[in-house]
Amino acid sequence: MRNRQKGFSLIELLIVVAIILIIAAIAIPNLLKSRMAANESRAVGTLRTLNTSLVTYASTYPDNGFPDSLAKLGGAAAATPTCSTAALVDPTLAADTFSTSGFDFTYTPPTAGGDCASTPGGDYAVAASPSVQNKTGIRHFYTDSSAVIYQGASAGEASGMTKPL
Repeated sequence: MRNRQKGFSLIELLIVVAIILIIAAIAIPNLLKSRMAANESRAVGTLRTLNTSLVTYASTYPDNGFPDSLAKLGGAAAATPTCSTAALVDPTLAADTFSTSGFDFTYTPPTAGGDCASTPGGDYAVAASPSVQNKTGIRHFYTDSSAVIYQGASAGEASGMTKPL
């Protein structure tokens, strides 16, 4: 009499593993593309937040205009807002260069003014580039005091103001 054991044969297990690998090979690239799209969307949202905060700052402190540093947009929320600590943005965004959600942001302050002591500052610019090109994002973004956000395949193309979002 033969003794039959219950369970899966080696062939059955190999077939299941092969099916799982095929599904993973299809799903993982789509997941990575979705993540890049989410990073780019977050970068655009961050630029919109900065534009709004910079315009709010300039209208709140008209003698100052746009700040000479994004640090002036930060500060504790409980503190009384001043020209040097307006408490308009999260501390993460209150730096002239910062990285968040796979993008590196760089603030270019006005060429003059914006220091709480002199004439109003002129135009500003903010650039956002993927931290790792084609991995954390594909497009580069740029905005300035016009509050229009531009996109491009490279940082230079984005700041060339050719493709508004």
